Amino acid sequence: MKIILQKVGKKFYREWIFRNLDLELSSMDSLAILGPNGSGKSTLLQLLSGSLVPTEGSIQYFLDNTKIEGDQVFSHVSFAAPYLELIEEFSLTEIIDLHFRFKARTNNLSTSEMIAIADLEHAKNKSYKYFSSGMKQRVKLAIAFLSDTKLIFLDEPCSNLDQESIKWYRRLIEQYTGNKIIIVCSNNQPEEFSSCKRQINLMDWKK
Repeated sequence: MKIILQKVGKKFYREWIFRNLDLELSSMDSLAILGPNGSGKSTLLQLLSGSLVPTEGSIQYFLDNTKIEGDQVFSHVSFAAPYLELIEEFSLTEIIDLHFRFKARTNNLSTSEMIAIADLEHAKNKSYKYFSSGMKQRVKLAIAFLSDTKLIFLDEPCSNLDQESIKWYRRLIEQYTGNKIIIVCSNNQPEEFSSCKRQINLMDWKK
């Protein structure tokens, strides 16, 4: 997988969020996108996932040297963020089963195996709405890492995680990233992006 950004900028109304961003990522690359709140990190992730289009510049995607159109990119993306909405009334088992009707499973893992990896066996039949914020974040991260996709996008992945869960998050990175492209947005929290090979700060691309 390869992503090429050329002179990318995004503007909302009359305000430029960032401009002139050049970037190239290939399989096994890991990138930390840093910056304070409001700097445009989440906006850039949405551009990369194909859910937004740039105001200027271009984003191109290639898989095995074949170009992928922007509206087809999302099928190659796994995404986790604290603000990501899951169905509150569903149990953990139901949430996982639903998600993997649309995404392939890494290593053909079963739902019970995924729940064990998330260390949430005790809550497999519990309604998601009764999960703590930390448990909810574990679910989102586990689904992202255990989906068989080429891209993993993580927005502030350690939000609501305690120290033990942060260690668990690092184990996921070690075990389930493979040859994927990993992009982590962080409000300068080192535990979130310490494994990333490259870093950019979006404050460097302000107008």
